[in-house]
Order: sequence, then C-alpha cells, then structure tokens
Amino acid sequence: MGNQVEKLTHLSYKEVPTADPTGVDRDDGPRIGVSYIFSNDDEDVEPQPPPQGPDGGGGGLPDGGDGLPLPSPQPYDPRLHEVECSVFYRDECIYQKSFAPGSAALSTYTPENLLNKCRPGDLVEFVSQAQYPHWAVYVGNFQVVHLHRLEVSNSFLTDASQGRRGRVVNELYRYKPLSPSAVVRNALAHVGAKERELSWRNSESFAAWCRYGKREFKIGGELRIGKQPYRLQIQLSAQRSHTLEFQSLEDLIMEKRRNDQIGRAAVLQELATHLHPAEPDRLKPEELQNWTLTFCQGKQHLRQSDEARISQGPGRRHRLQGQLGSLEPVLASLHPSKHPAWE
Repeated sequence: MGNQVEKLTHLSYKEVPTADPTGVDRDDGPRIGVSYIFSNDDEDVEPQPPPQGPDGGGGGLPDGGDGLPLPSPQPYDPRLHEVECSVFYRDECIYQKSFAPGSAALSTYTPENLLNKCRPGDLVEFVSQAQYPHWAVYVGNFQVVHLHRLEVSNSFLTDASQGRRGRVVNELYRYKPLSPSAVVRNALAHVGAKERELSWRNSESFAAWCRYGKREFKIGGELRIGKQPYRLQIQLSAQRSHTLEFQSLEDLIMEKRRNDQIGRAAVLQELATHLHPAEPDRLKPEELQNWTLTFCQGKQHLRQSDEARISQGPGRRHRLQGQLGSLEPVLASLHPSKHPAWE
C-alpha cells in the first residue's frame, strides 16, 4: 500500500492541534503531528535562462510593460524571506536561526566570495527566494558533496550553487561536530549513491549527518511512537512565538524547510489564521509592528522586484500577491488606524 502513496500533503496549522501560541505550555494535550513518511521535498531548481532581447537574443533589458526597464533585482534579505526559529529536543536547544543584532551567521555571499570562507568539513547552505535551501559539504579543492536529484554528487561549489547566494552554517545545529577529516570522509564515501540507496530525504539531512554523524538525520532513524519530543519554535516577535511538536527530527526538518521555501509572509499568513488575530487586545505594539513590517516589506518587494515575473514566471508573482492580500485585511482588523498609507 505504501508504494501507492506518492506524497503526503502538508496540513495547514488550523487543521491540527498545536502548542499554546504564546509559547507557554498550559497542559500536556496533543499538538501538531505531521509526518512526511512518503515525502521528499522537491528542492531541485533549474538554471533560469537569461532575459531575451527584442531580437530573441540574450542581453536585452526587460521592461515592465510600458517600455521602461525594470529596477535591478533587490539583494536577498534573510530577514524578509526566512523564518526565525529554534529547535528543541525535550528541553535542549539543538538548532537556532536568529536575526539578533550582531549575528553575522545569516549573511550570504556570491559563490565566488563564499569559496574564500570555506574550509574542508564546513556545511554550506545556498538560499534563494521561493526555493528550498540547498545544503552541501565542502570537501576542499573548490568542491562540495551534496544530495541533489536523488543522488549524492561531487560538484564544484560554483556549479552546486546554481547561481544562488550561500553561507557557511556550521553554527546552526548545536550538536558536537566530528573532526573535519571525518566529515569529508563521510561525504565522499557516499558519492554515487542514488534513489533506493539513499538514507536521507533532503540535502540538509545528508549534510548534517556527514558533520554530526547522528542517526536522527536518516530516514527512519527514530521511531514515531509516544510523545513528540521535538519542538519547532517559530519566532513571531521578541516576546511571542508559536510552537509545533514532532515525533522525529526528520519530520521537523521537512517542516522547517517548507517554511523557508514558502517564505516568511506565507508562514505568518497561515499562523495569522490559526492564532485568531482578530483579537487586537492580545497583541502588543511591538508584535503589531513586526507583522506590519513583514507586510510592508513584501509590498515593496512586489513593486521593486518584478524579476519574479520574468525569471520565475507569473505564477510566483500571483502567489505573492495572494499572500499579501490575505495579510492586509488581517492587519487592518488589528489596528486599521495605524496603516493609512499602505498603498
């Protein structure tokens, strides 16, 4: 029967029981229990063709429909597209992505500049708007080993990036790492493994296993029975968070990656519906400011970076418009007098 099930769809937050939205446990009742038993996240991307000129050749300047060239693409901003979160195993924090002032861990670089920062055994993450993050292990000589298209491959870092910006992410997981030589050895030992030979659902799980050697990153590395010991804490503001529980680290990573792929605005949209934000007395001023900032940044991105319509097709632009359109009445219901000039 399992072979007939190709992929489980993700349940929206409002369809499953979750933790208290304030981040404080009020009882021991059930919370979220999404399992991606048959699912691999589709993180593969194809290099986008260059914009076509009027004569069909490359190098032409795209225009916005009125004959004027569009603004140049805006730099990738992790604070706009990514979700600040922490992962706990019982009471121990095992992963943290923070946008706190002074944190340089989330700064991104071009592939060429990233090479200057990599050392053998480092974990590298390539990021781009509306795509799953892609992880790789740097093995030296300008090369990485990564899980891509159901095969572990050895590639040049610049090729593996597919034009995306990247960063070294050794500090996100808080497990004790193996020695650099052991990390490289783990990665190279699996080059060529494909499809049924694989023990990982995505590039992040493979790269993290190479560095930390923990079976929890493998498919079926943990039994999904009993109480869910893993918690994904999504930070909504400095004082407010929302917590989801999982039976395995494997399932939690799938959800965390999905959040990064759909983007911060979409995650806040889902949570806004689930957390009943029409009760303005429950939100503090700084929380309202946080949600409003995300909305306004998204509107600015939609105006200034029409490259989404060119490089990613109209579908992505329409999805972004839909996400922002859903957030607008939510924020208006919270405090309409605060936003007279959204447009």
